[in-house]
Amino acid sequence: MTDKKSDPAWPGSIGAITLFVEDLDATQRFYREVFGLPVHFEDDNSAVFGFGDTLINLLRTTEAHELIEPGRVAVPDAGSRFQLTLAVDDVDAMCKELAARGVTLLNGPMDRPWGIRTASFRDPGGHIWEIAK
Repeated sequence: MTDKKSDPAWPGSIGAITLFVEDLDATQRFYREVFGLPVHFEDDNSAVFGFGDTLINLLRTTEAHELIEPGRVAVPDAGSRFQLTLAVDDVDAMCKELAARGVTLLNGPMDRPWGIRTASFRDPGGHIWEIAK
């Protein structure tokens, strides 16, 4: 284990998050249309989008096994184990924009007890996204 004092670069920022998806075409289209992002990289099995300094890699589940074995890829409806949060200036206005882009909210907008206003939605791969202010 590295001592924090001897390695000030650890931990650094997250460079990439890989999300496993069954339908790459639908999920890629969702990211282009909902987030308004261009594809940073793509091939037959993946599509990468830039969220600031973090890359979101959409990878076909058929290719994911090699990356995580002996771990297993869960099916989309097995339940969520994480949430990705994007900061916005106005949650209510962004909810209206998301609805115009065809997004159905899971919840919100709502004021949370910890002082943040949020709303959540799911991408076609089953990944939960939250907008927050």
